[in-house]
Parts: sequence; C-alpha cells; structure tokens
Amino acid sequence: MMINLMWFRNDLRVRDNPALYTAMQQGPTMAVYFITPEQWAAHDYSPSRISLLKGQIKKLAEQLANLNVPLQIIHCADFSHIPQHITQLVDNHNITHLFYNHEYEWNEMQCSRQVVRTMRSKQVNTTGMHDQCIVTPGQIKNGQGECYKVYSAFKRAFMASFYDLSRKCYPEADPQEELPIKSDLSALEQLDVDWSWQLLWPAGESEAHHRLELFIQDAIDHYHHARDIPSLNGTSALSPYLAVGAISTRQCMHAALQLNQGELDSGRKGISTWINELIWREFYRHLLVAYPDLARHKPFKSDTDRLPWSDNKQLFSAWCEGRTGFPIVDAAMRQLLSTGWMHNRLRMITAMFLTKHLFIDWRLGERFFMQHLVDGDLASNNGGWQWSASTGVDAVPYFRIFNPTRQSQRFDPEGSFIRQYVPELAHLDNKSIHHPTVAQAISANYPLPIVEHSSAVAETKARFKQLSEQPHYPPELNFEY
Repeated sequence: MMINLMWFRNDLRVRDNPALYTAMQQGPTMAVYFITPEQWAAHDYSPSRISLLKGQIKKLAEQLANLNVPLQIIHCADFSHIPQHITQLVDNHNITHLFYNHEYEWNEMQCSRQVVRTMRSKQVNTTGMHDQCIVTPGQIKNGQGECYKVYSAFKRAFMASFYDLSRKCYPEADPQEELPIKSDLSALEQLDVDWSWQLLWPAGESEAHHRLELFIQDAIDHYHHARDIPSLNGTSALSPYLAVGAISTRQCMHAALQLNQGELDSGRKGISTWINELIWREFYRHLLVAYPDLARHKPFKSDTDRLPWSDNKQLFSAWCEGRTGFPIVDAAMRQLLSTGWMHNRLRMITAMFLTKHLFIDWRLGERFFMQHLVDGDLASNNGGWQWSASTGVDAVPYFRIFNPTRQSQRFDPEGSFIRQYVPELAHLDNKSIHHPTVAQAISANYPLPIVEHSSAVAETKARFKQLSEQPHYPPELNFEY
C-alpha cells in the first residue's frame, strides 16, 4: 500500500487544513508532528505557548483518530534532525508523497527546503501548500513588482484582488479506511509543561471556534471602539489559537464576511475594523517572505541600526517586571507576566515606552514578548515592535511618541485596568491613578517614574533626527522552493 504523509507544523487542525485535506483526497494518509525543544528555546517559545501546543496536539490526535489517520509524535532536538526522521518514516511505511503547509520564518523555510531536497533524493513527491495567509505571499505586488511597504496601499490591493486571489476554505475530510499503522503519542506525554496555563487558554479546535462564535455574536459590533479599552473583553482573543493553527485567518475572514454580507471595507463598522486587523496580520506575513532578514533580527530601515541604543539593564528589568512608575505600562507588563497575553493597545504603549522613553533596543523587547506571550508569532510580533520603534516598514514616524499617561487617561479613564493589575494603587481616585504624586507613590510602596517623559522624548527625537533622511531598504527576495 502506498501511503501519503502529512507533516503537521503550526497548522494543528483538521478543518481548513489545505495539506491534510489534499493528502486524504489523494489516498491513504498518516501524519507526523515533531517536538523540537531546542528549536523552541532558540525561538523563545514561552511556557504558556508550549502548554497550549501540547494540549492542541492531544486534541488534534483525537480528531485524527476519528478520521482513521494515525499520528506519530517524534522528539528531536531541532529542525536539523527532521529530514532524517521523515526519511525513516518513508522507508518504514512505503510513503510516496509528503504533504505540508508552508511556514514563512527563516529557519522554518530552510527546514522545508532541506526536507524537499531529501525527499527528491528518495523519489518521494512533495506538495507544499499555503494555509497561514488568505492570499499567497508574492501575489500582491506594487507597480514595481515588489511587496508593498505601506499598509494602506497593501490593504487597497488586497481588497481589490480578494475575491480573485484568496484561497478557499477547505472542509474537514471524510474518515478514511483504517490503516495497519498505530499512532504513537509517547513523545508528547514526555513533554513537561505547566498545565495551569490551560485554565487560561484551553486547547482545541472546537475551543477556538467557540471563541470565534462568541465574539461574532456578542462583541464584534462594538469592536471598533471596545478594542482599545483594556478593561473590556472587546477583542476576539483568538491570537493564541491562530499562533498554533487551531483556527485559520481564512476561517476568521469567512465568518466576518458572512456577517457583513460580503463587504470588506464597509457595512458594519465593528466587522470592517476587525477585517482590517486580519489584513494587518496578512501584511506582516507577506513582508516576512519578501524580506527574510526581518526574521534575523534586522530592522527594515537599515539606517536605524546605527542608533545608539541603550543596554541599561536596570531600566530594562524595571520594564520587564512592571516597575517603571508609569501605572499603565506596569499594569500591561504584569498582565503579560500573569496571563501570557497583552491587550494590543498596551503592546503599542509598552513597546513605545521601552524604545522611545528608555531608548532600549527594540529587539530586547521583541524577545521578551516572545518569551512570555501565549500567542508569540514572529511576523506579528516583529511587525508590531518595528512599527513602535520606528525601524520598520510603515512604521509610526519617530516624532510621534505615545505619552503613557495620556494613553492611560484616554483608554482606561476610570483606572479599571490599572486597579486590576496594580492593586497597590487601587485606592487612588480616577485622576491620580494615572500619575500618582511622589507622596502617593511612596505611601503605596509604588516606584517613582524611572524616566521623565518630556526630556526622554526630546532626546529620542534628537537621536533619530541625526540619521540620514533617506531610508535604506533591504533587497527583496523571492519565495521559492
């Protein structure tokens, strides 16, 4: 019997999984997933994300069992060992065709290429498919045939071509006949995780779709204003499930369009605003493919690498631990440490505080977020940090710097969010809680501000202004296998 092999990665679902569906349509299929602890450590996977991953794989194994698809979980240190393990599966099970979904990060792409080369040497067919993007990276180009560098232009082009270029949603495949191959999940059971994270972020494809349905029913019509209020449950909170592939961006877009009568940029305001956020996610992935140096700690605007970033460890530790003396910043960082997640408005505030007030290298903050976020995602995290630091594509202008106190007063006017995560200030009135006096801070055993807003901002602007006025962009590379 000739067997197809489905190689699971960050696409841990059975619905709308292009590679899995196509493999099962073409013949008997078995599946494999590789646990790579050293690679996860190198990529700064957080404990909360690894916990969610383990739970998601267990749920996936149950779903695959219902489809009669045996799943092999294989432990190997890092990506370099994957080709040889796939080769062993090929030899042991008469595999003639490998199916997988593309990943766009640098190491993941190199791994895919090495696997494809190895399979070709074994005369095994390979089929790579795109599941993370709605439109395949490289299909949306500007007039010069390059990837768009400005989000608004990318969005217009994306919307104009959506119905022609967007990939379809794949259904769940029908169960296949049982195979004489047993599943082996023993390597998964040996993976030690802190299951307490599962209380906050339960695993499962059904859990992801349940959250989507609740958001669609209860919150999406208020999304355009509630999404900026951190004390409200105004967002979908689907990002952890998108990060591990429990649900796809295409499924989210499909649900939004169904509710909005097919309108992308009009119709119900809350829905069109959420669609806009899905397109931002798309934009960052297209950039990562076109400019792979973004995955290798390089700024998009290369001249910003000449900025004299500070490496002040005391200031960085204060930011990491939520001890800056700026209540909204400290509340946000404490939310991250305790929940593995941070509200998007707060991600911008904290990132801009680190880079524009403390003038600490954005890469340190980017890494710290990845080490603690349950939804750690290279493309979105890197894009957000470079936007805030004014080093990236379509970045906020360097002279536009958030005032954390004003942001707090605007988006947490009654201090509800601050009171939740900085309880030592909970007794303060709605005005003082955003900027306690010296006496109030000392009385509450709360740190005094570690930097003065106006002088820090002025110094940052002066440093950016010294750079060349002409940005330097990296060369664009093609996405080819």
